[in-house]
Amino acid sequence: MEASGPTTSRVPNVAAVLVGLAVVAGIVARLYSRSDLWLDEALTVNIAKLSVGDLLSWLKHDGHPPLYYLLLHFWIEIFGESDEAVRSLSGVFSIATLPLIWLAGRRYGGRIAATSALVLLATSPFAVRYGTEARMYSFVMLLVVAGWLLVYDAIEQPSTWRLVAIAVVSGLLGLSHYWGLYILAATALLLLWLWRRGRNAALRVAIAIAAGGVLFLPWLPSFLSQAAHTGTPWGRPERPTNVLAITFTDWGGGPNGEAQTIGILLVILLLLALFGRAVDRDRVELDLRTQPRGRPEIAVNIVTFLIATVIAYATGGAFASRYTAVVFPLVVLLAGLGLSRFADTRVVAVALVGVALLGLIGSSRVVRGERTQLGLLASYITEQGNPGDVIGFCPDQLGPATMRHIPEGFTGLTFPNGGDPHLVDWVDYEERQKAGSPRDFAALLDQRGGDHTVWVVWSAGYRTLERRCERSMHLLKKLRPGCSAVRASGPQFEHGWLYQCGPVPH
Repeated sequence: MEASGPTTSRVPNVAAVLVGLAVVAGIVARLYSRSDLWLDEALTVNIAKLSVGDLLSWLKHDGHPPLYYLLLHFWIEIFGESDEAVRSLSGVFSIATLPLIWLAGRRYGGRIAATSALVLLATSPFAVRYGTEARMYSFVMLLVVAGWLLVYDAIEQPSTWRLVAIAVVSGLLGLSHYWGLYILAATALLLLWLWRRGRNAALRVAIAIAAGGVLFLPWLPSFLSQAAHTGTPWGRPERPTNVLAITFTDWGGGPNGEAQTIGILLVILLLLALFGRAVDRDRVELDLRTQPRGRPEIAVNIVTFLIATVIAYATGGAFASRYTAVVFPLVVLLAGLGLSRFADTRVVAVALVGVALLGLIGSSRVVRGERTQLGLLASYITEQGNPGDVIGFCPDQLGPATMRHIPEGFTGLTFPNGGDPHLVDWVDYEERQKAGSPRDFAALLDQRGGDHTVWVVWSAGYRTLERRCERSMHLLKKLRPGCSAVRASGPQFEHGWLYQCGPVPH
């Protein structure tokens, strides 16, 4: 048997209190965010507010599976659509994951691993970010941890109810995010390898995962349509080295010193989980043959990333670190196991408190930071404008987060053809944007504005637009010589310029 961890599971009392406070602070952080909803959130809410039939139909234009949108649809019917209400669903999922990650850590590596995994997830800026965002990523993390527990138990003690539960969770994961399909494929491959190595129960678990595809079948036609026509036109594929650099930085909370430190610490803990073995209270031995307990989760992570990278390059798909929510819980489990490799609980306590402190600093930035400037621009339009005014958006991606704060009476029009600014149609997006005419859009805004003010929310640097937004603004200035910038582009993640173009005097 390998030395699985500390010689005692009792951490120093002071550290235990600090650990408890850190977990409570992480829970509280998931209940608050001062930021307005940014594009992805506002667009998600606008789709979720549709009738169920329209919701399922519109998702063909969006590029995501339906489950989270349906859950949010019914959540909104009960609790409303305020920022706090729509984000609270993710908060519930994120908090519900915490006891499950403790249970998973306990089964994986004992009490120290369980406590470490709990603290790491509770204080993680990445987990807090998506626990305070109206998107599906905290739900995905919950499903992954639940699925890990079921698979772990089913391999040791297979039973009908566990296999059925694995099938259900697998189906739900595939219907929540398409990267869920990648981790399911990676897990099934690992199980088949274990079966070939003599673990007979692994085959039944792999079949249960595949059986979860039955839940996905009704959505398959929409998925194929999305695959052919939506994709990720907002970005390009990333090289594997860039993917790793972006991922570990964002797991730490973003491009800042604390985040980079957390990323480095996670790498060290993963290496300890895979190679480390406690020799005594003062030494940890690295075994290049690796430790058996860390191998399966490392393998699933690596294969998931390989599948995702190959598919992204084959289809021209972009990478966003939020997609890694499907593997992040496994990383936390491994990091908890890595901490349990130390035999001296004082070392564990100091390391855990240090990582938790860094995590809470990053989490405070997440909940206090403004993710979009568009709410501020919308407030200015509302205060200075009048019903009947026209608001142009270039690109259309600036529409949902802005219009969320605009009262009735204003007309929103998006580049290139004056579409609904509450939604973004991703079908053949690049082709439609490149075919758009800045001259026609400027003329449309001027004509629809008439004797009212035309406001333009625009931003440069969006892929597929090239300089069409700048040219549209230049041409509108010729039609309405009084155009002037009233709000400048800000430092937020989602930013924009606001122009005010009064009517031409007769």
